Amino acid sequence: MNKDLLNRLIRYKKIATKMKELGFIRVFSVNLADALGINPVKVRKDFSFLNIKGKNKGGYDIDYLIKKIDEILGKDGVEKVIIVGVGNIGSALINYPGFENVGIKIVAGFDIDPKKIKEDAEIPIYHLDKMKEVLKKEEIKIGVLSVPEVAAQRVAELMISYGIKGILNFSPVRLKVKDCIVNDVHIEAELENLIYSVKFEFKNFANKENKDDHTN
Repeated sequence: MNKDLLNRLIRYKKIATKMKELGFIRVFSVNLADALGINPVKVRKDFSFLNIKGKNKGGYDIDYLIKKIDEILGKDGVEKVIIVGVGNIGSALINYPGFENVGIKIVAGFDIDPKKIKEDAEIPIYHLDKMKEVLKKEEIKIGVLSVPEVAAQRVAELMISYGIKGILNFSPVRLKVKDCIVNDVHIEAELENLIYSVKFEFKNFANKENKDDHTN
């Protein structure tokens, strides 16, 4: 399965789950397509390729659709995740309640700052020295990295040596690792890109309006 299809599949499930919460029993390709900004034919082709069956003009049963997508994604329960680096971003992620709605459970956080260690908290914060022990006990394969740039590479290598296979990287550095999938989240770069895109778009719009006024 290519990455584009995987991303669409995850979004299909998110939309279907939200519609189920609103009381819908069935969902149509046009509903999913509108939410994703794609053609309904694309949705039907994806589902046909993945052997997700619907009824002619009757759409897809939402419970069946969610279950089928979970099977395709290999999701058979709650996915346990750790947070390494409990600064502003790490703390926000630990306290975010929405993960449970998509089957993700933040099991623990890790840091080296003694002031942040709270082993008796609802979601415990351990010293980094205990990461190997916790990962082995909980059989965790996914971690979020939100440490300063200077420590990111070393901590990532440590996580991988303890069995982590996937890292969501909030640190402002491109990690050089093997035997691990890394997804980078560069908030500053994305925000900067948005700011300049907006400025460029509205500058062009203003220039066009001025040109039209002079023409008239």
